[in-house]
Amino acid sequence: MREPGGEGSGTGSLLHRGRAAGELAWQAQPAAVAGSLVVVLLMGTAPVATAWLTKLVLDGLAGDGGRSVLLPLAAALGVAGLALVVLPHVSEYLTGQLHRGLQRLIYDRLFRAVNADPGLSRFENPSFHDELRLAHEAGQNAPQQIVGSSLAICQGLLTLLGFMATLTVLSPVMVVIVIAAALPSARVQLALSRRRARTMWGISSNTRRQIFFSALLTSPDAAKEVRLFGLGDFLRTRMLTELKTVNEAERDLDRRTLRSQGLLSLLGAAVAAGGLFWAVLAATAGGLSVGDVSVFVAAVAGVQTALTSIVGQWASAHNALLMFGHYLGVVQADPGLPVPAEPTALPPLREGIELRDVWFRYDDEHPWVLRGVDLFIPHGQAVALVGLNGAGKSTLVKLLCRLYDPVRGSIHWDGVDLRDMRPADLRERIGVVFQDYMSYDLTAGENIMLGDLAAGADPELVRTAARRAGIHDTLADLPKGYDTLLSRIFFGDDEDQQAGVVLSGGQWQRLALARALMRHHRDLLILDEPSSGLDAEAEHAVHLGLRRHRAGRTSVLISHRLGALREADLIVVLSEGKIAERGSHRELVALGGEYARLFALQASGYEPTSAVPAEGSMEDSAEESMSTAAPGPRPAMG
Repeated sequence: MREPGGEGSGTGSLLHRGRAAGELAWQAQPAAVAGSLVVVLLMGTAPVATAWLTKLVLDGLAGDGGRSVLLPLAAALGVAGLALVVLPHVSEYLTGQLHRGLQRLIYDRLFRAVNADPGLSRFENPSFHDELRLAHEAGQNAPQQIVGSSLAICQGLLTLLGFMATLTVLSPVMVVIVIAAALPSARVQLALSRRRARTMWGISSNTRRQIFFSALLTSPDAAKEVRLFGLGDFLRTRMLTELKTVNEAERDLDRRTLRSQGLLSLLGAAVAAGGLFWAVLAATAGGLSVGDVSVFVAAVAGVQTALTSIVGQWASAHNALLMFGHYLGVVQADPGLPVPAEPTALPPLREGIELRDVWFRYDDEHPWVLRGVDLFIPHGQAVALVGLNGAGKSTLVKLLCRLYDPVRGSIHWDGVDLRDMRPADLRERIGVVFQDYMSYDLTAGENIMLGDLAAGADPELVRTAARRAGIHDTLADLPKGYDTLLSRIFFGDDEDQQAGVVLSGGQWQRLALARALMRHHRDLLILDEPSSGLDAEAEHAVHLGLRRHRAGRTSVLISHRLGALREADLIVVLSEGKIAERGSHRELVALGGEYARLFALQASGYEPTSAVPAEGSMEDSAEESMSTAAPGPRPAMG
């Protein structure tokens, strides 16, 4: 992966990034940008006007100027002074307006781009998370910093040109000396800017780990194990170690900045002192008037201040431009999962889904998860996937949902390659319960309606899905029914400020199942361990309901509880990424292979002894044991 933020990166030159930031600012708050330009013009010329008006007033006083001359000059000087006092406050107000508008637009563009990637590959890449964190940070500050620094540079240039013209009139040599003294500062500031950007990227992983350990120390989900296993000091030490690395890198940068800028400040002070010494000598010799001395001193200070401001603002803008590359890198990146320019329309499933010689691994450094899988899932039938942990079952589900594409081979929906369809169209036709389902800190009703946002607007459809999942009575009995917040880290509504309710693991699993059943009319239903967290009685009730619900529907089932899969039309046994066996339950038991061994091993957990039945009686004994076993603990498999 490229080094993000570099000047030669794929996000364009610094000029391109600056133009992009300016366009964002104008789109976010055109009135604030236009107002800021007017303020910059006034603030850039006000110091020069103030210096010249002061000179004229002093010369008028020294030369016995009349009131008719001095009073208008004094009034003009007062207006200029008032502008210098008021304009910074106006600028601050406009900056705030621009910040709020930019922040909303930047966040909208950033997360729109992140959500536009239909695949998972980028989200499982640590470098992407480092860049995403920097993009988020840059999005908060970089565009406004670029625009603000650009305006400040324009203001500084106006002031610089005005005072340089003043110095040219009084002493052209001083113009050359002051500018020459500022050149080293410009070079040092730009070098520090580049180093600052490299440092931010270098410590990005440390910062992210520090945030991770901090979150574990305050997370309600981790709180039980942290306290039970006494992990607090261990995690705190890890957090502080990462923080120490970050602090040391930042301290080294601060030392370099202090050393460089300290020496440059001494050089600037020496130039100013030399200029003042020359002006005093010239005045005593009659070469300069009192007003000339005052405007000369103001001009030297003004030129130095303007140059320092320009160099500092350019360094700030340069650093922001480098950091803005992370934002543009995320926003402008091609999706990790390609989307066809002219997608094929996705018809309702009529024939089935076919996997043709599918190979898959998550990256080139890892082993193959699937190795040449050929499988046909007929329309209207249930296909069960069986295998030990790591056999490739959940990976196959991700491929069916097109969260990844096969590295080799293809998957077809009624003969159409999934890569020729829009992923969103495909997923609209799928209902799924993942093994690692989400628990959202939202209300009970919202947790279910997320399965189908359009249908979720109807509360009765939400309740119907909950009934099918066997969770309706539990949710209805909550303090606020389906409107109860399922979280202990947020308050509910603003009126009672009461914390929400925490469901048990089994209840959350039923709720996740209800979320998937919001899509009950979809063409394909995928159930990946839909009952792993339930007790035997609840599991039996759930599978009985699902069996009725999926009758006549195309479905893919995954469960380590083989008794729940025995009525599937086809059972496929995966082993080391390959299909080792396939057939009905009776066919596979009769075959006496891997499925029969696992089925008998699991069934033996329900028998009075742990002996595995002899091969001749394996099918009848195992089926009788697993069908008549009383509710109780399940034996583990794999």
